[in-house]
Amino acid sequence: MPRLFTVSDSIVIDVPPALAYRAVSRPGDMGRWSPENLGTTDTSDQEPAVAGTTFVGRNRRGRFRWVTRCTVTAAEPGRRFAFRVHAIGRDRPRLRGPIATWEYRFEPEGTGTRVTEIWTDDRRSWPAFAAQVFDRIATAGSTFADFQAKNIHITLRNLKRELEREAGAGPGTTDGTRPATS
Repeated sequence: MPRLFTVSDSIVIDVPPALAYRAVSRPGDMGRWSPENLGTTDTSDQEPAVAGTTFVGRNRRGRFRWVTRCTVTAAEPGRRFAFRVHAIGRDRPRLRGPIATWEYRFEPEGTGTRVTEIWTDDRRSWPAFAAQVFDRIATAGSTFADFQAKNIHITLRNLKRELEREAGAGPGTTDGTRPATS
């Protein structure tokens, strides 16, 4: 089976694009929705990040914790937000190299916004066999593409629930599921 380098999913959230963008473009808040990300090491800046902003993301998968250095590559209010993960480490992001790119697109749909989350595996230089072995160890049996597809679905569902609740737009998820908790 060929290696899949990009996965995505989308959801319609009953808030304007500017509001959805503002939430997602504050990396320190991502831990509120993501099943794996815990936010950033510096959460003092509550303004949306701009292109070129560098931040250190905190992450958790089971009992494992690690940090990543990320750089914002696109910051188009109400339209697109993206960042590149380019270093990783247990306590400090010391191991440098292309890891992944995360992108969020915001498109008006009816009275709300279609938010699309895209994960791209930037480990292009890794041999397929090495990536497959590493991925299955790091994800307890999945490829990173399958693992991230599940994470994206959970993140979008949680983002919808929270933004709609904050906006008073509705009860949150419409599929009867409960949000993931830490």
